[in-house]
Amino acid sequence: MSKLAIFGGKPVRSYPFPPYRTLGEEEIEAVNRVMEKGQLSRFIGAWHPDFWGGEEIRALEEEWAAFFNVKHAIAVNSCTSGLQCAIGALDLEPGDEVIVPPLTMSATVVAPLVFDCIPVFSDCDPATFCLDPERVQDAITHRTRAILAVDLFGHPISERLREIAKDKGLYLVEDAAQAPGATKGGRYSGTLGDIGVFSLNYHKHIHCGEGGIVVTDDDDLAIRARLIRNHAESCVEGAGVESISGLIGFNFRLTEIQAAIAREQLKKLPELLSKRRANARWLSKELKDIPALSPPEEGEDVDHAYYVHAIRYDEKVAEISRDVFVAAVRRELPVMAGREEDGVLIRGGYVRPLYLLPIFQQKRCYGRKGYPFTLSGRSEWPNYTEGCCPVSERLHFKELIIHELMHAGLSISDMKDVRDAFFKVWEKRDELKRLSIQDI
Repeated sequence: MSKLAIFGGKPVRSYPFPPYRTLGEEEIEAVNRVMEKGQLSRFIGAWHPDFWGGEEIRALEEEWAAFFNVKHAIAVNSCTSGLQCAIGALDLEPGDEVIVPPLTMSATVVAPLVFDCIPVFSDCDPATFCLDPERVQDAITHRTRAILAVDLFGHPISERLREIAKDKGLYLVEDAAQAPGATKGGRYSGTLGDIGVFSLNYHKHIHCGEGGIVVTDDDDLAIRARLIRNHAESCVEGAGVESISGLIGFNFRLTEIQAAIAREQLKKLPELLSKRRANARWLSKELKDIPALSPPEEGEDVDHAYYVHAIRYDEKVAEISRDVFVAAVRRELPVMAGREEDGVLIRGGYVRPLYLLPIFQQKRCYGRKGYPFTLSGRSEWPNYTEGCCPVSERLHFKELIIHELMHAGLSISDMKDVRDAFFKVWEKRDELKRLSIQDI
């Protein structure tokens, strides 16, 4: 095998990987259909027939609900907005606690703060990367009212979380942004709790640029989420909602063009998922032959959505750091067409555990006196100190490797190049022992 590219050798592959493009003629026709009608939005922020949105919005919601086998689907302008609708729909009190994971996009853990609730971080399961039910049990206090769980990287949350929530009288909110179409025991991610949220952001499985969908089987949660989406304070009387706490007005509305695009994208989801799964499972099988790598796990009753391919790395077995190993693999592979500015789409870690952000380290959100964190009644609670979620920290800083080089636009031939890059670096890893990440 040739010299490592990091030392000037020929890389495994030099020409770009194919882009991930899901938009086509169907979406163009859908946009033109809306343009010809001349109505880019039909929402009105008052109790009126157009409170519910226009034809494309309503059709998208009906089709999404049918696909995911839920009673209600509510289109919003982002998953961030959807999470805020979901938390607001729960009618929580200021100072109530919501258990959240440390490894996720920041919007997940900020949603409770919008409604003066306190995020309490709980560690993840190192095999699935989702919330560890046993750690969630440890985090529950008399103030806990909800669990906000994330189907991280496309793996569904544990059904044990639903059991805990039911036993403790808690709400279970599911952030399924990275897992549309994933299933656990035959049920779709996003439908495993009381209310779930999907993303239609441009780098997700399917998209309409920006957007999100909230789903639930609960009539009360659904109307509250719809009200929060569209100027709730002006519409609660007409809707006949008696408990108006948390029903503050926002404009979280999706446009008709976005809804029309999303309708076409939803039709493509099964095929896109099938290709992702085939690529990821092939690569997982191949990489198992590298002793230091543990590819993602799937239980017998799990169908993973593979937003990314998440691999655990064992530095003790490899005898070189993860970051040096990843840097060497990156040099063996090219960028993806259309995303050249992102560099090679393989990296170590995901997001730094979110409790390390200034907002949590300083416990300061609204004003200068620590509100709403001061509502906990104890200066030491909640615990946002470094080390409070050791599994998440170890994963991010030492073990986790994620990459997107298994998307639906890639072939098994492309997968072989990815595999060969990993094996080339593994077989020549002794040459890397003299390097530190500062040398690269």
